[in-house]
Amino acid sequence: MHLTPTRSRIRLRAAAVAAALGALLLAPLPATQQAEAAATLTNAGFESDATGTATPAGWSTYSAAGQNAASFTEAGGRSGGYRLSHWSAAAYKVETYQYLSGLADGTYTLSAWVRSGGGQNAAYLALRNCGSAEQRTDLPVTSSGWIRIVTPVTVTGGACTISINSDAKAGNWLNVDDLTFTAGSTGLAVKGVDVSSLKKSEDLGGTYRTSAGTTGDPVAILKNAGANYGRLKVWVNPADGYNNKARVLATAQRIKAQGMKLLVDFHYSDIWADPGAQSKPAAWQGHSYTQLKTDVHNHTYDVLNALKAQGTTADMVQIGNEINTGMLWPEGSTSNWSQLAGLLNSGISAAKAVSSNTQIALHLANGGDNALYRTWFDNATAQGVSYDVIAFSFYGYWHGALSSLQANLDDISARYGKKVMVAETAYPFRLDSEDSHENIIDLSSELVPGYPASAAGQSAWLRDVMNVVEAVPNGRGLGVFYWEPTWTAVTGNGWDPTDSSSGNGWENQALFDYDSKLLPAANWLAHR
Repeated sequence: MHLTPTRSRIRLRAAAVAAALGALLLAPLPATQQAEAAATLTNAGFESDATGTATPAGWSTYSAAGQNAASFTEAGGRSGGYRLSHWSAAAYKVETYQYLSGLADGTYTLSAWVRSGGGQNAAYLALRNCGSAEQRTDLPVTSSGWIRIVTPVTVTGGACTISINSDAKAGNWLNVDDLTFTAGSTGLAVKGVDVSSLKKSEDLGGTYRTSAGTTGDPVAILKNAGANYGRLKVWVNPADGYNNKARVLATAQRIKAQGMKLLVDFHYSDIWADPGAQSKPAAWQGHSYTQLKTDVHNHTYDVLNALKAQGTTADMVQIGNEINTGMLWPEGSTSNWSQLAGLLNSGISAAKAVSSNTQIALHLANGGDNALYRTWFDNATAQGVSYDVIAFSFYGYWHGALSSLQANLDDISARYGKKVMVAETAYPFRLDSEDSHENIIDLSSELVPGYPASAAGQSAWLRDVMNVVEAVPNGRGLGVFYWEPTWTAVTGNGWDPTDSSSGNGWENQALFDYDSKLLPAANWLAHR
């Protein structure tokens, strides 16, 4: 059955919209509509209607420009036969909504499965008229796979409007299906930034400014934008003297002074450790496996105990960085899991000896690769490795679709009963390089479809990764770290710590632009 509004209701709705100064920012619904509302979602999977229904049963449709037909049901649901779609051959604004009443006051979360081709001026789910501030979650760009997003709200007064909104250009589309509205809340405990390169940048003349152009402390600037966690990598004896114990201690003081928490990322190397390189520190070369276990323990304990002694105890520790293939090759390779487990447990025991409250994270790259994570953590479990958090690197231009990240986060968190987080992500705000060094991502063909190399594209990427992590079931989505937001183009602060003339291939993915001003993406760190 269609819920076609009467002319009087349409006039009331138009007046409410005008008063709210926005076609989609709707005022409370008329009392006659409220009287018809229920306390549970009706037709949440859009299965009560056939293809082409503009106003699905249980729902209402509104468009100030009379474009209700841009909202319709059609075949091809995520489950069942049908879904809700927004689309028109001409530019359109439309809202599909359902009003709930008789709710017990408290916290609720809307969950929905969505897809979108992107390009809209705005495309989002909203919870409004709930007696508290309106909450929104934007739809990610995902044309291939469905993604679940969530929106939490506090209901006061027993009523709430669930709303699906499009402000779209001609041909833009979205799909929505399988909504739920249940008690409980969501949010991200970790909204972090990796500022490992910051000290070297500043020592070589790097400066940082707010979005308004005021020069300031970049740690404070990022904290004021919403960051609540700082991440610092530790190398053993790096050639340039940065990212070592002394420099980590100094930057940790700045992080803690801002009231932020601290994640320490042990590479167990003198240089970058990642899936393709896990080289031993020079001081540990030639050591036996037994000696390497002692090395790992002593180095981990030494750094963390020094942090504790200066009043900046680490809140979380990574034992190894992107250890898909193990660490401290060849002894700690995944080809010898019993030895890798021994090295991991050595570092873990040292961290817990310094502070039993410090959380232990194990970190892999390739965040969309479920088979990798299952194999790796099945082995870790079988070998008795004890940890608290599973950390993912996820760069969309290398690691697959957001839907793959979500599927992996959901599966891995449930399979091992652990909190999960994205320990590294980033995205370019432009493609050209500020220095003479070629950027890692510098071609439009390398970009994630739907996310341009622009300030808006970078903002959307961080927003959508955070939304995917927030949607992990049972509150196991811990948070997200943006990788190296302060690694701007400063002469001498390049990739290679052994070569001061090496350039920076990352400045186009920092959160400070080529004028050293904070970019809009940083503001998403304050979101829920």
